[in-house]
Amino acid sequence: MSEFRNESGLVFTDISSEEYREYRFANGDRVRVAAPLWLNVSSAGGHRIFDASETSHYIPFTWIHLHWKAKEGQPHFVK
Repeated sequence: MSEFRNESGLVFTDISSEEYREYRFANGDRVRVAAPLWLNVSSAGGHRIFDASETSHYIPFTWIHLHWKAKEGQPHFVK
């Protein structure tokens, strides 16, 4: 994988200890991000995530539940 290139001026936190991250919405929809690497949480509550497949995601603040699984031997909470 190439390096993470952030030219947004936003601060991202390393969440590479997570195996996946899943958001649940009020209507029952779910969004799962496999192998998340970097996270920015905006002041409005939106989540920007960059994953190991070099895909960028934006999850709006309207989700009602978030869960994740840490990789074996990694911290359960980083941010």
